[in-house]
Amino acid sequence: MFSPQTRLCALLLCGLIPLLAAPARAQENYFITYTHQMEEPGNLEVAMRSVHGFPDGGNAFAGSALEFEYGIKTWWTTEFYLDGQSTARESTLFTGFRIENRIRPLLREHWINPVLYCEFENINSADKSLLEVVGHDVRDDLLGRNDRSEKKREAELRLILSSNFRGWNVAENLIAEKNLAGDPWEFGYSVGFSRPLSLVASAGNCRLCRENFSLGAEMYGGLGDR
Repeated sequence: MFSPQTRLCALLLCGLIPLLAAPARAQENYFITYTHQMEEPGNLEVAMRSVHGFPDGGNAFAGSALEFEYGIKTWWTTEFYLDGQSTARESTLFTGFRIENRIRPLLREHWINPVLYCEFENINSADKSLLEVVGHDVRDDLLGRNDRSEKKREAELRLILSSNFRGWNVAENLIAEKNLAGDPWEFGYSVGFSRPLSLVASAGNCRLCRENFSLGAEMYGGLGDR
């Protein structure tokens, strides 16, 4: 049975400051949702993604993912993540790695632009990077003490649908995740929309200009398992 869990997260004035003036990356507008934007061929971008949590009844934590994104072809982008986390009054530890590939079958801009996504995860149960929400994921999953004993080797698939219209980006992701040890498929979704505060670039080099900030919102949640 599907048991939808929805989380709405407003991205008010979400800063979009590219690393070394690189082009906009897929997902930098959002926490979980991917768009159809790909890394340019030959470009390597390094970024740190982090999340901080203060769960009721649990210890505060900071989860992080060091991200290496490389454009292999115009239609093919690959990424490698190194995950880690630190939990107050417990420990700081490395939690695993992820390898991700995104394929864009239609290179020309369309009303709806599909992207095929696949990822292999080799992480442990202490991971708190929160890069997706699937199945019956709930807040209580973050309350357990750090434990590296449970290994998770998982495959994740996504169908990414993304559109640009009058400066707005609207993106929808359908997510399916499978633990390779034999657990059922888990499903989830994410939806996001965003728009830069200005569509006109400044004449000079400016990090705090309006075009480097976006306004939008994102909704995501688990859809049970089967």
